[in-house]
Amino acid sequence: MELLLDPGERLSRAELGALQLERLRATLRHAYEHVGFYRRAFDKAGLRPEDCRSLADLGRFPLTAKTDLRENYPFGMFAVDRSAIRRIHASSGTTGLPTVVGYTERDLDTWADMVARSLRAAGARPGHRVHVAYGYGLFTGGLGAHYGAERLGCTVIPASGGMTARQVQLIRDFEPEVIMVTPSYMLTLLDEFERQGVDPRSTSLKVGVFGAEPWTEEMRHEIEERFGLDAVDIYGLSEVMGPGIAQECVEAKGSLTIWEDHFYPEVVDPFTGEVLPEGEEGELVLTSLTKEAVPVVRYRTRDLTRLLPGDARVFRRMAKVTGRSDDMVILRGVNLFPTQIEEIVLRTPGVAPHFQLRLTREGRLDALTVRAEARPGADPGLRAEAARSIAAAVKDRVGVSVAVEIVEPESLERSVGKIRRIVDLREPRP
Repeated sequence: MELLLDPGERLSRAELGALQLERLRATLRHAYEHVGFYRRAFDKAGLRPEDCRSLADLGRFPLTAKTDLRENYPFGMFAVDRSAIRRIHASSGTTGLPTVVGYTERDLDTWADMVARSLRAAGARPGHRVHVAYGYGLFTGGLGAHYGAERLGCTVIPASGGMTARQVQLIRDFEPEVIMVTPSYMLTLLDEFERQGVDPRSTSLKVGVFGAEPWTEEMRHEIEERFGLDAVDIYGLSEVMGPGIAQECVEAKGSLTIWEDHFYPEVVDPFTGEVLPEGEEGELVLTSLTKEAVPVVRYRTRDLTRLLPGDARVFRRMAKVTGRSDDMVILRGVNLFPTQIEEIVLRTPGVAPHFQLRLTREGRLDALTVRAEARPGADPGLRAEAARSIAAAVKDRVGVSVAVEIVEPESLERSVGKIRRIVDLREPRP
């Protein structure tokens, strides 16, 4: 596929570094002068914006966490007058107050440009039809994908989430070349195609752009084999912008190119906050370089990855996210991530790639139950064998004993196309 680059992607590394430093210094000044939280944080650290004389100096500045955004709910992190805000988005707030972000007109233009750049890197082209099955509303996925696809010159089908049978009908009738959706909901769509007796490989879809949750190479293989398309990853989070911060390029799968002219990445030790050398795995930290409404300085994403050199583009890459530091389960002294379970579930006959981890406490010990959905038509014998196989594989590969329940198809709760991976039912220790 022809490699198409915009002017920002054609910068030399020296030109990019100079642009990043200029934009970084401007962001630090903007945040310090207009956001009380940052002014207090910088002052407490004994730093002023002018103390950032090189990109390396950024590591001296304090980190920002999701709790900081929640403690300044709703508008305490805004750096412009609310009359300049053109749109507000927010997280779901299922574990506390939502994190609220705003966008100026320029912010919305930048966001659309970054999603358009991402889609082009994924293989989309002007004139393609793009089926957007991310949820619309306060969640950034739907509208972020929508305006980016329009900016690229595509035709948008704003399907949103839910109504799976109808989604299948729309894909068959409207013949989109591109679909944007969570990978777990894409698997639900695949199951619905097969339930209706339609070969998923017979559709018009050529590219799937999947984000909003970590997913494994096993899931990519499952989707690509069953649908006959290219499955690529898009990365983003609402606190920094939304989808379009980084993109897996269709010609170089396996890592995502970070749009470094707008977002400066670091990887830190998730426990100490120390900046790690390129190539070492840790927690991704992002600083916005061009945001006006809600600039973020050294935002802790909680996503675990590592930075890699650029390849076809000047920008550095990030390895696919292996999990989240706040999703790590410590079970009887063993560190476990949902992606490890996903790899096992996807290799197990008789079960669908939909699962949930339920943490309970039995006496003084923590216990984990893997609940995985059966594939339609799986008989009781196959389900029982699948449960034994998953339990044995977790014990062998992760080193911990778990219980396994094979539940009915489509019985696990879904939200905005995603399954809640971890349900913690443990009572606090006395």
